[in-house]
Amino acid sequence: MDPQKVAQALVDAFNAGDLDTVASYLSDDFKFSGPVSGPIGAAEWLGMSRVFQVAFPDINYNLRIVGVEGNVVKTTSQVSGTHTGQLDLSALGVGVIPPTGKSFSNPEELGEAIVEGGKVTSIHIPSGEGSGVGGILAQLGIEPPAR
Repeated sequence: MDPQKVAQALVDAFNAGDLDTVASYLSDDFKFSGPVSGPIGAAEWLGMSRVFQVAFPDINYNLRIVGVEGNVVKTTSQVSGTHTGQLDLSALGVGVIPPTGKSFSNPEELGEAIVEGGKVTSIHIPSGEGSGVGGILAQLGIEPPAR
């Protein structure tokens, strides 16, 4: 399967909230880097995605492929949702945040995925102003953890 088809299948599954299918497209040594404290593996990334599904049942990543150069797939995403479930950020030292009923909409972010051997080996989304978990927490009125 060519890189664009692999990436599109992952994007479609991710946008549909089907994290089991997303996992099937990730390599054993997959790494996610960006608005997190350091590169994290598939289990951690999928775990955080599940936390967001619980906290924001209407979460929309608006993940799209905007170009392909060899095995590098360029993407954009613009995450939004409404905080109607428990947001368990214990892994970040924040604890469990009860639903606030507030909505958030982070700015559009550029990213890229590397596809090798029919699997996504890495996803990188550079941190930007108001992005990632920090951007979400700020919009919910919650003090983000110190880095």
